[in-house]
Amino acid sequence: MTGSNKKSTEQDALLMSHQDSADRVPVLWIHGYPLSSLLWELQISDLADIARQITPDLRGHGQTPSTAAPYSMEMLANDCVRLLDHLGFVGPVVIGGLSMGGYVALEICRRHPDRVAGLILASTRAGADSAEGKAGRDTAAAVATGTGVEAIVEGMLPKLLAPKTYDEQPDLVDFVREMMMETSVDGVVGALAAMRDRVDSTPGLPNLQIPTLVIHGAEDQLIPVGEAESMAAALPDAELVVVPGAGHLPNLEQPEVFGDAVRGFLEGFYGE
Repeated sequence: MTGSNKKSTEQDALLMSHQDSADRVPVLWIHGYPLSSLLWELQISDLADIARQITPDLRGHGQTPSTAAPYSMEMLANDCVRLLDHLGFVGPVVIGGLSMGGYVALEICRRHPDRVAGLILASTRAGADSAEGKAGRDTAAAVATGTGVEAIVEGMLPKLLAPKTYDEQPDLVDFVREMMMETSVDGVVGALAAMRDRVDSTPGLPNLQIPTLVIHGAEDQLIPVGEAESMAAALPDAELVVVPGAGHLPNLEQPEVFGDAVRGFLEGFYGE
């Protein structure tokens, strides 16, 4: 019993590596799997005049230490809320999440609705994994455990970007590869378990009475655009932006289009 309590305390006390920009409108950006806060470097620069941007590394990703797998969406959501507490944000902020980060954002809405003033959901979906999807998570976890993170990276990387991006922007491909390689095995396996076991957020979408921006790459190979369309249609106050020429990482592949959409959303939200 004592050992169990100690482990729980150590997990609750996790100190997340993060960046925090200027004294502006607070936006918490949550990266996807298996990425890190480096995902948001262009937004930190481009939106510095309008938003105070906090970009954590989820546990086991980037510079945040890993804990033993499995992880859960509740755990990752609570990590983010504890970071907001640590930084002194006691009121609602805008939560932005890409892919797995969107799952975490929706979990924050479910468990801590008073902390969410608005949502930016990029390259994500509200639904839970299918039986086939769950099996795929388990297979990937076994690969990571058996052969390391590199096998996960090389198998997943071509699917993260639009084919044209992959062919024409080798520096971006290398940047994403290096970012993915910073994820620990425990981080990969833990995140896979969290995604596998996440609940279906679809039934709760009509109850999210907050401004929401849904952004999706037109050439996303991992999550079809139809998922974004359905999610935006179910949300009471949502705008959908489909980014041409972008895959699963529209903020990196088409940063100007992505940035303009976010800027317009924030200006409208805080112009009330």
